[in-house]
Amino acid sequence: MIGRKRSNFFNDIKLKVFNKISSWQHKFFSCGGKEVLIKAAAQAIPAYAMSVFKIPMGVCNDIKKNVADFWWGSKSDKRSIH
Repeated sequence: MIGRKRSNFFNDIKLKVFNKISSWQHKFFSCGGKEVLIKAAAQAIPAYAMSVFKIPMGVCNDIKKNVADFWWGSKSDKRSIH
């Protein structure tokens, strides 16, 4: 049962995506390499849950922000391309 606190239920999916992307942060990839990693892993992890449940917008925005930070190369201590 999902219940009232749906964001807590989907927190595990968000953490899986964050952990996967954070393991790539210290490596240097080309734009094509980043695109393949995002499509193969970061978008595939929440795909099943999104097909079954309606994920809250806050969780979607957090995942989207983390993927965008990886794509543009920004880190908490310094900004990069964009």
